[in-house]
Amino acid sequence: MATDRIFVDFVMEQAGLGDRLTMRRMFGEYAFYVDEKVVAFGCDNSLFLKPTAAAARLVPHAPMRPPYPEAKDYPVIDELLDDGDALRIVLLATADELPAPKVKKAVAAKKVVAKKAVAAKKAATKKPAAKKPPAKKR
Repeated sequence: MATDRIFVDFVMEQAGLGDRLTMRRMFGEYAFYVDEKVVAFGCDNSLFLKPTAAAARLVPHAPMRPPYPEAKDYPVIDELLDDGDALRIVLLATADELPAPKVKKAVAAKKVVAKKAVAAKKAATKKPAAKKPPAKKR
């Protein structure tokens, strides 16, 4: 069963992290990101937290199960969905323990292309040197 958008919107609202919390749809399910780090998954209308030391410390009794077939077990933190403060704390602590996302080559290449386009646009807006009128033929 795919996760409902209503569930995703509820998680986003309850966490109260504004623009810091984003999500992306993946194969009918969702990944939740804090500061561009994947911290949780919405699968089958349940919230699966990335397993970290923070997760073990803050939600030690959370049930563990795989978010999708053949995945490893993740803590399921559905009980925190009614407590926005606790949910926010767990998501932020998880994000703090995860490494920064790697810059993808495609993204880096787009930045280079964008810089070149800006430089070309600046060069194009400069006034060209005055040209001499062509010589008249006799």
